[in-house]
Amino acid sequence: MGDWQRRLTGRAQPRPSGHVLLLVSAVLIVLITVSDIVTPTDIHLGPLLVIAPAITAWAEGPWTTGCVGALSVAAQAFIGWHSHSLLSRNVIVQVISLAVLSALIVALSVVRDRRRRELAQVRSVAEAAQRVLLWPLPDRLGSLQLASLYLAAEDEASIGGDLYAAARTGRGARLLIGDVRGKGLPAVGEAALLLGAFREAAHHHTALPALAASLERSITRYLADFEPEEEAGERFVTALLLEVPDDEPVVRMTSCGHVAPLLLKRDGGGVSVPDLNPAPPLGVGLADADGPTVDVLPFGPGDTLLLFTDGVVEARDRHGAFYPLTERTPQWAGCAPEVLLDHVRRDLIAHTGGRLGDDVALIAVRREPSASAARVGRALRCARPDDAPAAGAQPEQARREQA
Repeated sequence: MGDWQRRLTGRAQPRPSGHVLLLVSAVLIVLITVSDIVTPTDIHLGPLLVIAPAITAWAEGPWTTGCVGALSVAAQAFIGWHSHSLLSRNVIVQVISLAVLSALIVALSVVRDRRRRELAQVRSVAEAAQRVLLWPLPDRLGSLQLASLYLAAEDEASIGGDLYAAARTGRGARLLIGDVRGKGLPAVGEAALLLGAFREAAHHHTALPALAASLERSITRYLADFEPEEEAGERFVTALLLEVPDDEPVVRMTSCGHVAPLLLKRDGGGVSVPDLNPAPPLGVGLADADGPTVDVLPFGPGDTLLLFTDGVVEARDRHGAFYPLTERTPQWAGCAPEVLLDHVRRDLIAHTGGRLGDDVALIAVRREPSASAARVGRALRCARPDDAPAAGAQPEQARREQA
């Protein structure tokens, strides 16, 4: 994964400085050599010299590791020469054994570097695929402020089976968030198909049920052509479709087996979970069911919707406890979408220790307040976790101005 992905997930593992390890290896060689010389003749510390090339290989390449290995072999020979037993069978065996072990360490270092280069190429391809597949959502879409976040569960990939998209229509804005069964690269094909189908169909269907039916047909055709026989009937996609009209303070939602979003009310009005009437997931016979329904919820200026995939609420800590998203988000309800997702990301990574069990996708959607309230909101925009005052804190003057 790229540097940006490591910063998001907190998975970067710092490696010791190569110069420090070289110094440690040199000091070990000197200490082991001197200790072997000054100790009684029946105590042999020379074989411990193999530690030096092993430590060096942790941060350096094959050439440096080989040089440290050769220095260790020379130190072992010096110990034998100093004790006047260089040509004895015992010292000869020790020198040969140390040389063989050092050569093995160098060979492993070569293999490791080759694998590292291959992994870097795979990650580069995965990052390119993500940029092509998951187009970045715009910061603004009509009267909406948007922010998105994607965290892949697999170290080797920057993308998996979670997906999101947004489209501006003549009547407002439409959004999609979904989750393909499975994770990692095998789920990318279905995610790409659904995203392409949504970006086209979002402009051709006036109602969300018709849009869901169109996506169902696209998924069904794809599965008929590409679904493995051993997985027949087991591939599906959960999806949540939203429509936010420009001229009404509401949001319309159609759920195809997807988890309900969180509605964060403005001015500390709390967090609620809408009671949706979900239809079956896409790919399992939506056309044969009664059809998806449309749930209409109030969504006024300053309100925020937090859309997410089940990888968020199913994330566990080391004790097996699920991530309490509904309980954690009220403290950040007043934040701008980008800052809200930043808080959730940091808290989620802290909860799981940086190891996600499933892919995670989140979208924060906020309807912009009126012009006067927007000026106050810009003054009160939440600081990022690194920056400072507690989320939602408001200066006294701004509260009076709002009132």
